[in-house]
Amino acid sequence: MKKSFTYGLLLLALAFNLFVGTQIYLSTAHGADKEDPYDSIKLFTRVLEMVRKDYVDGEKLTYQDLVYGALRGMLSTLDPHSEFMEPPKFDDLKKDTEGQFGGLGVVISLKDGYLTVVTPMDDTPGARAGILTGDRIVKIDGKSTEKLSLPDGVKRLRGEPGTSVKLTVFRPSNGETKDYELTRDVIKVDSVKDVNGHREFPLSANKTGYLRISGFGEKTGDELERALKLVEGQGAESLILDLRDNPGGLLDQAVAVCEKFLPRGQLIVSTEGRASSQRHEYPASGRNQHPRLPIVLLVNGGSASASEIVAGCLQDLKRAIVLGEQTFGKGSVQSILPMPDGSALRLTTAKYYTPSHKVIHEKGITPDIIVPMSQDEERDLALKRTPYGIESLDERDQERVRNARDVQLDRAMDLLKGISLYSKRAGVSDQAMRKAGEKMAAAK
Repeated sequence: MKKSFTYGLLLLALAFNLFVGTQIYLSTAHGADKEDPYDSIKLFTRVLEMVRKDYVDGEKLTYQDLVYGALRGMLSTLDPHSEFMEPPKFDDLKKDTEGQFGGLGVVISLKDGYLTVVTPMDDTPGARAGILTGDRIVKIDGKSTEKLSLPDGVKRLRGEPGTSVKLTVFRPSNGETKDYELTRDVIKVDSVKDVNGHREFPLSANKTGYLRISGFGEKTGDELERALKLVEGQGAESLILDLRDNPGGLLDQAVAVCEKFLPRGQLIVSTEGRASSQRHEYPASGRNQHPRLPIVLLVNGGSASASEIVAGCLQDLKRAIVLGEQTFGKGSVQSILPMPDGSALRLTTAKYYTPSHKVIHEKGITPDIIVPMSQDEERDLALKRTPYGIESLDERDQERVRNARDVQLDRAMDLLKGISLYSKRAGVSDQAMRKAGEKMAAAK
């Protein structure tokens, strides 16, 4: 009996050892199939040292140069929106979202290889000096801008308020070259403006307020609050929110814009990523909620990111009629991850979803009412809205731009006028008003 019991224990022990051994083997085999990060790190460091040792101009390179270059390349292969930002670029990003920086107040881009003025901002050193849209900056402090990159051009124009900079500017419209000596100032970027590009917000004849949001910076919600109080104080009966050519910005400011029109607790947008920590819902706080006026929201192919969050939310909840053209379709979340050396990663970590859980990324927002515009019409309207934009053109083009019509804005005005007339009939619900407005616009 004792022998049988002993043999039984022995067999049980052997079976247990066999089971444990099998599990360990399977676990080890499974782990071997996974990538070993250490092998890849060893390859990276080996290449790093080979470049430092054998590259013909290796003595001019630092480890930081090579690592920064590798990081830029690595992030750029992920998607168009992820990037590695070196300390100066990260500083510029922070200044842009803060809404002010030291500079001249001229927005520039590279056009045909030249640093070209897109727009001089109102009441800034550039605008006061008479710099116009289309001017080419050919020298900065006596140094040629030929082959100068856009980031380097921006860096040389910006600086501490009170410092001076000399510009040599060529004006293609008349062939003249002129020198300017400007003093940098604190440039405040207003993201909410009226139909004239100012902050006065007059009403139209049918008591419609027009609010253009050009970007979502740190103060956009506060600026919109001030604008709404101004138009409501004048007795506004409807609103137009213009998000055309708005490339986006800060997520919390998109939420701040939406919640001004929504009740407390209403879902505005949600984000979903790989990790549970990247899944969030953003409800309306209920603070600063404004009266329920009819809203038409204008969008086009340049409306992206935070603009699409606002458009998608207010459209989903039938709080606004979206009018214009299909939006860009940039509905992914870029988290800014600062590094100890002052650099940062802009990394795509999640995607946006509207309240009805429609994905924005690579799809965009389809307007309720599609009103297309040609590229020529959009260009002329941009020049018409730009301070001194008309003055930068020759006489024939000035007349054309001066007479340019904004057909999308005109349609929005007509739509709100019809809704206003219809709403005065007793017992008409908001949803019925909205549907009636869509029918009236479609019939035109």
